[in-house]
Amino acid sequence: MAYYNDLREWIAALDRAGELKRIRTEVDPILEITEIADRVSKGAAKKYGRPGGPALLFENVKGANGVPVFINQFGSERRMQLALGVDKLDEIADRIRQLLNMKSPEGFLEKLKMLPMLADMGKFFPKTVETGPCKEVIKKKDFSLLDFPILQCWPKDGGRFITLPNVITRDPKTGKRNVGMYRIQVYDATSAGMHWQRQKVAAEHYRELLRQGAAKASSSGQDGGLQPSEDAKKRTCVDIMARSGGGSVLASGERPSGTMDVAVAIGTDPAMTFSAIVPAPPDVEEFIVAGFLRQKPVELVKCETVDLEVPASAEIVIEGYVKLDELRTEGPFGDHTGFYSLEDEYPVLHVTCITHRKDPIYATTIVGKPPMEDAWMGKAVERIFLPLMKLTLPEIVDVNLPVEGVFHNLMVVSIRKSYPGHARKVMNGIWSLGQAMFTKCVVVVDEDVNVQDIGEVVLKVFNNIDPERDIQFTLGPVDSLDHASRLPNFGSKMGIDATRKWPAEGFTRPWPDEILMDEKTKAAVDKKWKDLGIE
Repeated sequence: MAYYNDLREWIAALDRAGELKRIRTEVDPILEITEIADRVSKGAAKKYGRPGGPALLFENVKGANGVPVFINQFGSERRMQLALGVDKLDEIADRIRQLLNMKSPEGFLEKLKMLPMLADMGKFFPKTVETGPCKEVIKKKDFSLLDFPILQCWPKDGGRFITLPNVITRDPKTGKRNVGMYRIQVYDATSAGMHWQRQKVAAEHYRELLRQGAAKASSSGQDGGLQPSEDAKKRTCVDIMARSGGGSVLASGERPSGTMDVAVAIGTDPAMTFSAIVPAPPDVEEFIVAGFLRQKPVELVKCETVDLEVPASAEIVIEGYVKLDELRTEGPFGDHTGFYSLEDEYPVLHVTCITHRKDPIYATTIVGKPPMEDAWMGKAVERIFLPLMKLTLPEIVDVNLPVEGVFHNLMVVSIRKSYPGHARKVMNGIWSLGQAMFTKCVVVVDEDVNVQDIGEVVLKVFNNIDPERDIQFTLGPVDSLDHASRLPNFGSKMGIDATRKWPAEGFTRPWPDEILMDEKTKAAVDKKWKDLGIE
């Protein structure tokens, strides 16, 4: 299978595969593109013969100065497979398993056998190059975010939002880079709202800089403007320590103190874009994840005005900084839950430079009531990172994050049950795994239940449970987008133990057998089936 150096190779591959629809009719980036893409995601399966409809390239976008809009690139299982260069997503999971199962070689021959695998691992690591296509146009002044066809997705959105960015920040303690996908609300030509929720890595980078600033101020006997006010203590977005009013754009080359560098890459190759959403281990850079997925290193170039590196082949790069003492209202935003996430206070990105290719393509996505493009991205994460989940919880057989559960609301897990209370141990283990801590409801079933078959799951779950006995509740962190929780970012979660109950768990009644036909009768009917004339 193919891997792609940039977004353009990916678009050309989709075109050859019959997975791309070019649209030349003029469309408006305000609401119209969303309505078109939503209809394709939800209703075009019958017309096009495949789930999710085609990827869409809008070539005549109103007010876009000729910049096309690319959307729904990951909007089907087949396109996710094409994007990652595999025939089945489980192939990537198998590669991860091989890495996890590597053992120290014993003897010279075993070491020789490992050399090819070690050489392949060298392909994962990014390399910095002198320049790249993203530097074809460099604007350090007279630039504007509004030069690009950034969408307003839904009628009650707070404005236009960048929805498919690679947001790059650096850990102030370790120097390691993080690439996350956080929506960005455009306020005006040179400023935007950075929606990194408090549990996200970029938010932790921000908090660490605040802690360092507060520590310096404390040691020098100054407040540094970073001591927590009563107003700041009430804020819920990223636990900031202070708040000021909106800032103004400084002259070229000027920079206030107390800031954090940010770079935003838009329109990267599909493996790089996908890597921004994966739940990678904390110490593994997403650039390495992308190299693993594409089996060749990501080429990076240094930014012009901030101390960060970005993918050299990106279509558009936005450079800037956030001030550590500034928040601004961001939202509302029509989110993947099917509801609007509400307004809240978030850091402000001040743009210092924009670079792009000579004829850039603006890549974006929309979220809303499922199924949409993000459904297929989420299912890919589910399949690919199952081995990492099993590394911590080896009793897990399979997991399913149903699209209708918008990923963080429902997880169905099958396990090899080995001891009383095993299902409850797994529930608590899942709630301790990174972003899985947000899972509102975990349902645990026995290993013989196909968790991918929701009909079978419902049959087994609601036959197997005694609600008072088998449902447990716990309190903890919840997703910032959860509008039903008792408090922002904090609420309850539910676990359902739908496994067969054992005497050691206090169940002394006989457990009935499941109704199944015997194999001899099934084979006899198989032989007669055509003669019966039923089909």
